[in-house]
Amino acid sequence: MSINSYESDKCGDLCLHEDAIASVRAQMPSDDRLLELSDLYKVISDSTRVKIIAALEISELCVCDIAAVIGLSQSAVSHQLRLLRGERVVKNRREGKTIFYSLADEHVISILRMSLTHIAEIS
Repeated sequence: MSINSYESDKCGDLCLHEDAIASVRAQMPSDDRLLELSDLYKVISDSTRVKIIAALEISELCVCDIAAVIGLSQSAVSHQLRLLRGERVVKNRREGKTIFYSLADEHVISILRMSLTHIAEIS
């Protein structure tokens, strides 16, 4: 980044807009909530996990099915699912000896769809 580019991101004069600052501070989520959001984005920032989320948006799948869809070993998929479960992105249910995975709720689908729409618009 050039110095000129950096300089253009700064205010020309120090001018604090106290009303705007107070309003934004009052409406900002708590630090704890923002940390949780950051953790969510970290877990979904991996391309393998994004593929799993995209597959699970289409259909509930078991580990074997997910592995076949995205071309990874069951062990690798299982590891990724543990991380996604930890952030409550996916949930599971048991049917006999098979465990099926699905997205935790509609919010996960919304995040995926909105992100894909954003990418399509800026490309």
